[in-house]
Order: sequence, then structure tokens, then C-alpha cells
Amino acid sequence: MSILIILFCIALLVLFITRLKLNAFLAFLLIAILAGLLLGIEPAKITGSIQKGMGDMLGSLIIVVACGAMLGKLTADSGAAQQIATGLMKLFGERYIQWALMITGFIIGIPLFYNVGFVLVIPLIFSVAEKFKLPAVYTGVPMLAALSVTHGFLPPHPSPAALVGAFHADMGKTLMYGVLIAIPTVILAGPLFSKALKNIHAPMLRTFKSEPLPEDQLPSLGVSIFSSLLPVLLLGLTTFASGAVPEGGPLKAVMAFLSDPAIVMILSLAVATYTLGLRMHMSMKRIMDIYGESIKDIAMLLLIMGGAGSLKQILIDSGVSQEIGDLLNGIDVHPLVLGWAMACLIRVCVGSATVAGLTAVGIIMPVMSRPDVNPELMVLSIGAGSLMFSHVNDAGFWLFKEYFGLSIRDTIKSWSIMETIVAVAGLIGVMILNALI
Repeated sequence: MSILIILFCIALLVLFITRLKLNAFLAFLLIAILAGLLLGIEPAKITGSIQKGMGDMLGSLIIVVACGAMLGKLTADSGAAQQIATGLMKLFGERYIQWALMITGFIIGIPLFYNVGFVLVIPLIFSVAEKFKLPAVYTGVPMLAALSVTHGFLPPHPSPAALVGAFHADMGKTLMYGVLIAIPTVILAGPLFSKALKNIHAPMLRTFKSEPLPEDQLPSLGVSIFSSLLPVLLLGLTTFASGAVPEGGPLKAVMAFLSDPAIVMILSLAVATYTLGLRMHMSMKRIMDIYGESIKDIAMLLLIMGGAGSLKQILIDSGVSQEIGDLLNGIDVHPLVLGWAMACLIRVCVGSATVAGLTAVGIIMPVMSRPDVNPELMVLSIGAGSLMFSHVNDAGFWLFKEYFGLSIRDTIKSWSIMETIVAVAGLIGVMILNALI
């Protein structure tokens, strides 16, 4: 009976978000309350479970996500993203222009949130397409595939960062495994798949072209790449170093402190504040204004994460998680595939990759105690599934359609299929890594 109640609540969540257009945070809260009542939790204790779930989810995340948003906004406003794009295009030349755009999308996609990155790179895509007389969709898909993969696979993006916290995974390992899977996935969904899109023609929308900053006002290419990738570098270095340091010594405690994702993001932001801000003669007030604006962009995302955490806690406190675990353990499917499939189903129904990933957590959590489940790979499996087949209920679908001026059919042939390739290739990469580690 409890399983049927959960299925009913999830179906109602999908209905609230898709049909009634209810805000996802409010939908999660209402469903958490309803699920608590239907599952027999004392009414007086429901709010306690909701508050605990929200606090647990956001407690480990808010520093990472907030600092990540600030770093991404500074990367964009300082011209570092523009410098990376210009420098890599000069390096690769016309022949490999798609690869230059793909690598640019990957580098700037790590600190930038998806919607910000999307709007930022659109003028670049149209400019390159016009300069080299190339179809805009063919030119842009590799870059947008890279942005999508970093959004779904790699911390400090909200969904993977939340999954790391929920599954108590190691963020450094998750990032390294994610990069290993992301590289072939982006190549497959980007330069290789885009060859089939040469016949899709999009009008050159000059409305979306922005005036670039003068070159003498830009940070150098080296500084731009270093500042953007510093969280990745620090997480990678501290993860490797922690494994080489003897247990029990004072150095181990120091490495544990430095490898904490929150500390990594604070250090990265401090460095970028100087390299991309103060060093470029940007006033501290201007930098702080940029940081303030970045938080406005992610406020709703944080609330949605908190709401998802509340629903997860209701499932735990009601005891239904154990029932779900027993049911899933009886299914002869690998847990990593199950996690991916759950995220796929919710993504196709709801549209939001973040909501899909966070909702799948509460369902798949009971199987995490199994010895054959790697928490870092489960993060990546659900992250890949959360990108499956973006269609008309996803804001990203309409962003792509409207910016490129495409029909719905051509948007499905390009954008939706690209996202599906990312999801499937991501799962294949997860399973290959699972067999090797």
C-alpha cells in the first residue's frame, strides 16, 4: 500500500509542475505534507521531518552552490569566458572550429550555470557561424552539448552537488569520474552527432549578438582558464594527495580540510576575486554587486533542492524507504541502471533536469546500502538520466528552439536527440567505469 501511495504522490508532483504550472518548490512541499499524512506520520511531526530534510540537503550544499554561482558570474562579467572562446578559436583555427567551441563550452560550463552559459555563448555561436559561413545549429550543438554535460554530470552544478551530498559520495572522485565519462560523451553528442545536422538551417538572429569587451580589458587566456578551472584543479589535487598521505598524522587532517568541497570553492572564489576582479582594476563594490546578482539567479534552485530534501526525509521517517528498497532489490536490474531509469522517467514527465535528479534520490536511496553500489557512479548515473530527451515541457527545449528560430520538428531532431545521446552515452560510461573500478 505504501508503494502505491508514493507512486500516487510522484504522479501528483508531475501533475502539479507540468499541468498546473505550480512552482517546483511549493509542489515539493505540498507533496511532502500529503505523503507524510498518507503514510501515517503524526501531523505534529511532519513539519519537523520537512525542516530536517531541507536542512540536511542545503547544509552541505549552500556554500558550494552559492560560491559556484559567484565564480560563474564573475567569469562571464569579467570577460574571462570571452577570452577563453577567442583564444581557443585562434588556437584551433577554422578547420577544427567545432572542437574549439566544444572545449570552450566545457571549460566555461564548469563554473557557469546552464541558462547563464547558454545565453552567454549564443552570440559567439552565431558570430562563428556567420564568419565561416556554417549552419548555426551544426556549429552550436557541440558547444551546447558540452554545457549540458557539465550541468548534469559535474559538481559544483546544483543537481550533481546535491546528489553527492545525498549519497555521501566523494566530490573529488565524482568530479574525476565525471570528467572521464563527460569527454567521450561530449565528443559523441557534439562534433560527431552534429554532422547529421548540416541541413538544418537557422536564421542569423542579430538580436542575440552582444558587443564583446575590448581585448585590452580582458584577463589573459592563461588566467581565464586557470580561474575557471581552479575548483576542478583543487579537488583533483587534494583527492590525489589525500590518498598519498599516511592515516592519523597531522597532515591528513590538513588535507581533509583542504579537500572539503566548501573550502575548495571558497579558496577558488577568493583567487578569482583577485585574478578576474581586483587585478583587472574592478572595484570591490562592483565585484560584490556581481556576487549579489549571482545569488538572485540561484535562489529558486536552492529552494527546489530544499523541497526535494523534505520529500526524501518524509520517505525515510515514514519507513517506506525500506519497502522501496526491498522492492528494488527484488528487481533483477543493476542499481546504477535503476537510478538512471528513474531519473529518465521523471525527466521526460517533468522536464527539469534538476527536479528529475533530486526526485530520483528519494526513490533510489534504499539500494545505496548494497555493497555493489558505488555512490560516485550513482551520482553520475542519475545525472545522465536527468538529461534524457528534453522536449516541450523543458525550458531548455524552448531556449534552443527560439534562439535558433527552429520548428518543433527540427528542435526535436537536433536538441532532443542530442540530449538523449548524452543520457545514453553517460550510462554506458558509468557501467564501463563500474566494471573497471
